[in-house]
Amino acid sequence: MSQYALLVACIGIICLVYGSRGELTEKNTYQNHTCIRECILNSSRTCVYDFILEYYFTLTKACYNCPINVTDCYRPHCVAANGYPRAIMTVNRMLPGPAIHVCKGDTIVVNVHNALEGGEGTAIHWHGVYQQESQFMDGVSMLTQCPIPSRTTFQYKFKANNAGTHFWHAHSGVQRSDGLYGAFVVRDAREHEVHLGLYDFDLPEHTIVVNDWLIELCVNKFANHHHAGGDNKPESMLINGHGMFQNFTNSSANATVYTPVAVFKVHQGRRYRFRSISNGILNCPIQVSIDNHNLTMIASDGNPFKKVEVESFNIFAGERFDFVLAATADVGNYWIRARGLADCSVKKAKQVAILRYEGAPDEYPTQPITYEDANRAGKKLNPWNQKGTEELIQVSDLDSLVEDDEALREKPDKKFYIYMDFNKIDNYHFQDKTYYPLSAVDKSKHLYMPQMNRISTNLPPSPPLTQYQDIPAGTFCNPETIDKNCTEEYCQCTFLLRVSLGDVVELVVIDEGVTFNANHPVHLHGHAFRVVGIDRLNDSTSVQEVMRLDAEGKLPRKLSKAVPKDTVTIPDGGYTIIRFLANNPGFWFFHCHIEFHVEIGMGLIIQVGELNQMPKPPKNFPKCGHWSFQGYEEDQIVANKTQTKCNVSSASVNNCGTIVLIVVLGAFWMR
Repeated sequence: MSQYALLVACIGIICLVYGSRGELTEKNTYQNHTCIRECILNSSRTCVYDFILEYYFTLTKACYNCPINVTDCYRPHCVAANGYPRAIMTVNRMLPGPAIHVCKGDTIVVNVHNALEGGEGTAIHWHGVYQQESQFMDGVSMLTQCPIPSRTTFQYKFKANNAGTHFWHAHSGVQRSDGLYGAFVVRDAREHEVHLGLYDFDLPEHTIVVNDWLIELCVNKFANHHHAGGDNKPESMLINGHGMFQNFTNSSANATVYTPVAVFKVHQGRRYRFRSISNGILNCPIQVSIDNHNLTMIASDGNPFKKVEVESFNIFAGERFDFVLAATADVGNYWIRARGLADCSVKKAKQVAILRYEGAPDEYPTQPITYEDANRAGKKLNPWNQKGTEELIQVSDLDSLVEDDEALREKPDKKFYIYMDFNKIDNYHFQDKTYYPLSAVDKSKHLYMPQMNRISTNLPPSPPLTQYQDIPAGTFCNPETIDKNCTEEYCQCTFLLRVSLGDVVELVVIDEGVTFNANHPVHLHGHAFRVVGIDRLNDSTSVQEVMRLDAEGKLPRKLSKAVPKDTVTIPDGGYTIIRFLANNPGFWFFHCHIEFHVEIGMGLIIQVGELNQMPKPPKNFPKCGHWSFQGYEEDQIVANKTQTKCNVSSASVNNCGTIVLIVVLGAFWMR
């Protein structure tokens, strides 16, 4: 073969390697995907998506003159966000990433092409999908799978077996904070929708994703906060990836302009089902309301409950709430308001979107948009750190429309007290006992550890679901197996609770609330749980006090019609009691959904079932873990020539075939 032919062959091989990342086209938005349809019984489809993950930036060259020319903000690949220039992560150059709207029973296939620069691994979690019989698709890096290496493709494949409003997000590091998230809605056939008569339309365009938003890459904020005492308070928020924050000067019009906000359209006299999702990042409960409208709340985390009419509701990180909006106001434009609480209140982080009636002008509402104006009075669902009242409705007060199950029987098989707080302890990752212990540094640089049972969980070096035998002895722990005093010494290990398959499990989760007036929204993978009790006892409490009250019969439990959820807040100085039937074998993460907290260990693993009851992994499932050099195999042949292997992803088979043909023909012609 000549040098020219060799060159052609090498170019073809390079194209094959980089072709596996997929190709960005307008079709990758999936706004007109064939799986978006009316759901009919016994009529399932296979729904295929390609996700291309990469680092990106707001207001790139794709945005031309946005927002001075506002139409430029809607060009393909333009991510305007809130107008602040910063690096982000995107899927298919969208913020949020592509929304998935399917029917119950559909098979979901997502080819994740990791094109993140810098060799960064990733994983995608399908939040709210229980993954029964598809445990390996849960998407938790180092628990159910290895991280997806840079420049490779991983294919998720599972059935959408539980209907409801869910979402997907990266579950590796702090990646979801920078843009790797999107809506995931599973609709059911009309015959199974218990609230069908309450609304006229359930449309994909009425999905609302809210989150607090930082003005820099989250890992920068994370490192600064934990190592140098830097600020961790959000300044802004987004609704469906849009918002007003950074101002711009339109010199020709002598006016101040902003990047556009999200718009939701309705017709007067009609009733609409809205689906709201919180991709909350930091300690930022979000109060949601719509001017001049009340909201009829009907479901949470995919599970219906008896309707409740409110003026506003709070949504915590990882939660979802469905509500019905009756478009009975005058034709016009109305603010949809999102107001950040807790840490978001420090800098008054807020955001707005527009509810626009058909026939209303294309303009902003006239009402002011201050932080204070977003504090809607009246009845509220899901209060933050407040006791339930007639005006403040706890989720434990809701009446579920899902039939009672085994989880609500009188006594559980297993019961655990999980207590949380910010503990004043020297964590050797951030405080060196010799050079800069907590006792020696300025109070502004004190870092208190958010822990469960005074343990910081680190995930194991290999995923236990697929490589349990590769995990070193002594990796797993619980409070009974730790041989040191965790109130005086930092404790880090892989916190594991074991339950039997079929057990009814009760978790009494306590936020002792001694250090800060905060809260912790917790999320359980693989199961829904019943919320049988919530209360704030005082400004602070203790696990000993809660255990005493429980022994005295003073922790009431709702054991009929308790609402099922997968994410719920634990009030500061209080407790939340949850129950679930452990019917899904596997290793499931239970963790705080505040990104900084889970990243430094606020979580634990629940092992459901014995190892011989775990499912077998798919063929050739990727492996990872510790490795040390132990010499060469005796029969290993030391290669003295280059061997090339083409790994072809399912998304690039056609491209690879074409390039191979070109390479072969080129080589033949050059001979």
